[in-house]
Amino acid sequence: MTDDKRITVSRTIDAPTTAVFDVLSNPARHAELDGSGFVIGDDRSDRITGTGQKFTMNMSGDHMGGDYQTDNHVIGYDENKLLAWKTAPAGAEPPGWEWVWELKAEGPDSTHVTLVYDWSNVTDKDLLAKLSFPLVPQEALEASLGNLASAVAG
Repeated sequence: MTDDKRITVSRTIDAPTTAVFDVLSNPARHAELDGSGFVIGDDRSDRITGTGQKFTMNMSGDHMGGDYQTDNHVIGYDENKLLAWKTAPAGAEPPGWEWVWELKAEGPDSTHVTLVYDWSNVTDKDLLAKLSFPLVPQEALEASLGNLASAVAG
């Protein structure tokens, strides 16, 4: 599902919520999950264990002129159920887009995963003129869910 400020994708993954959450809460695994091709790797980040944490990712994309870093501010955490963060250029405050992963057990070995990319709170007119939202299309988000399924299966 998509609207003019948010994209939501979901799928069922054949793995327990604990296994899915274990992969999602480890920033070192985010490059293998990323369907956009922007994430290169984490920058010595710790496992996500609660709100208020920040993890830094090494990124690359033409929209930012090549290599860059992002700081990801954890705004939602419910073990085995929810992870959410707002992304910002490294050293800056988040300008308003966020990523939300929701997990719902569908039995002991199956998890319904929903991924939401939401840029509805981006209000900076200069940023909106510079970047064309969505930066990450629905197909890339669906690929991220496929990558997550492969990561927990392996």
